[in-house]
Amino acid sequence: MTRIAVLGAGKIGEALLAGLLAAGRPAADLVFTERHPERAAELTRRLGVGSADVPKAAAEADVVVVAVKPQDIAPVLTDLKPALRPGTLVVSLCAGLPTALFESGLPEGTPVVRVMPNTPMVVGEAMSAVSGGTHATPEHLALVEELLGAVGAVVRVPESQQDAVTALSGSGPAYFFFLVEAMIDAGILLGLPRAVAADLIIQSAYGAATMLRESSDHPVLLREAVTSPAGTTIAAIRELERHGVRAALIDAIEAARDRSVELGRSV
Repeated sequence: MTRIAVLGAGKIGEALLAGLLAAGRPAADLVFTERHPERAAELTRRLGVGSADVPKAAAEADVVVVAVKPQDIAPVLTDLKPALRPGTLVVSLCAGLPTALFESGLPEGTPVVRVMPNTPMVVGEAMSAVSGGTHATPEHLALVEELLGAVGAVVRVPESQQDAVTALSGSGPAYFFFLVEAMIDAGILLGLPRAVAADLIIQSAYGAATMLRESSDHPVLLREAVTSPAGTTIAAIRELERHGVRAALIDAIEAARDRSVELGRSV
């Protein structure tokens, strides 16, 4: 069995551990690192997975998943470099950080795979994009896709597209939450109780997402099916277009892409 070390047990790290366990991977094949002892003890109690410091976790692992914040990567690489065994696969879940950063800070020839997941991993519905570094083989990529398949969908992209992925799906859930928040407020403005407005919008969002995933129709066709001549929907769409919502969303995603590029350059 492949032994996996998850460095950083925040929301994403914990979600990955839980997903791997749910997929049938034994707890004995997993280990995690966590800076706060109370948090480590709580996760061990709840998941049955042991914790260790970075050198020990890495030294015993076949796959090391780095799930720390980008600004915390320098000390992690310092601890990792002397501990890694030859051939150990390093998987980065750090937004904005290129594989070249890991390759330059780790032993020569270390295979690195860059991943951009998103927070729906906590409910097993992540969208993750994977890219291989200089020394990553197709077998390494296939292994990472198998692991991440336990917590959602996976797509393989060239690393040059990872900043765009970060902006689109990495940050994407926040855009939907923002839209749902605004729609709930609109329901309250129109006189609905908050709980009723939330139920209406959340179920509508869930149903619309299911239609998008299960239908072969373009989103334009699905929208047009709801948009009757001289009806309520077209009146709302006209206001959205008048306020430039489409252009604002495109600009926002472009700004997120630019910030991802900055993160990769600043470390």
